[in-house]
Amino acid sequence: EPVVEPVVQEVVAPVELSEFDRANQTADDLVAEGNTQTAINRMSQLLRSNTITDDQRAAALLRRGELRYSEDGYDVRGAIEDFETIGEAYRTSPSAAEAGKIVEIARSEATSLSGLLEQPQTSRTQRFQSLLRLGQHDDALDLMLSSNLTPKNEELIAMFQIGYLCVGEDQTGPVYNAVEASGEALELRFCDFGK
Repeated sequence: EPVVEPVVQEVVAPVELSEFDRANQTADDLVAEGNTQTAINRMSQLLRSNTITDDQRAAALLRRGELRYSEDGYDVRGAIEDFETIGEAYRTSPSAAEAGKIVEIARSEATSLSGLLEQPQTSRTQRFQSLLRLGQHDDALDLMLSSNLTPKNEELIAMFQIGYLCVGEDQTGPVYNAVEASGEALELRFCDFGK
């Protein structure tokens, strides 16, 4: 009778991700789900950590800057600050060259958006979009309210994620209908309107 060797199941312990890797993984997942603003907040949280290395801090700044500068980031000026910080404080890091390339493009966009804001013929909608894209969210919000503008869906979702618009019956003011990336329909109102 043949001898049957017992099968030894090798137990592989899950790899414990570092704080830095965990934060980047979470940010990737959030962006994939359409939550860019939450991903930006996750990178900001990582940057407050005192256990990451200088190279990791520079990489986190680069990542946050790229997220802020992305189509759904709505914070060109914040992105420029992140890229400039890398150039000033982490010049020797692997992230410095990449930040140096992107900062020029971001500066050029900020200059043209600012120029658009100075033109009297720029429509209120264009002003709103320029302010939101630059990261001047309070100014964008004021203009949205005073001009009774209805932003595009992705702008409403960004304002919801940033924390200007809220879901809830207890909120007052105009209602903005938006649909999240997941397909969930939201009725949004200003968080502190009329309080």
